Amino acid sequence: QVQLVESGGGLVQAGGSLRLSCAASGRTFSSSFMAWFRQAPGKEREFVAAIRWRGGSTYYADSVKGRFTISGDNAKNTVYLQMNSLKPEDTAAYYCAVNALGLGPPDSPPGYDYWGQGTQVTVSS
Repeated sequence: QVQLVESGGGLVQAGGSLRLSCAASGRTFSSSFMAWFRQAPGKEREFVAAIRWRGGSTYYADSVKGRFTISGDNAKNTVYLQMNSLKPEDTAAYYCAVNALGLGPPDSPPGYDYWGQGTQVTVSS
């Protein structure tokens, strides 16, 4: 079993920055993807960014490319999401997730086996 705990959300003005953290405990998987998804009220959960632990390949949604950076610390089993130039449309609950076997496209929610409880990000205009 894997437990994921997110932190770092909050309220920020447009143009500002936040860094989210997701600490994983329990079983770990060297071939896994770790990813961030987000969900705004009334909308479906959408992919934000992912990183493959083995090799460090990263993937981003078009809407966040150039503004968000995903990174990981293997020693701490922690993944980060640095969010810069935030926009009001980035407002959502952000969820960390693990695709244990690293199979399938990294942007597909059904491929993820474990999810955190979410952390709220609110960007004011």
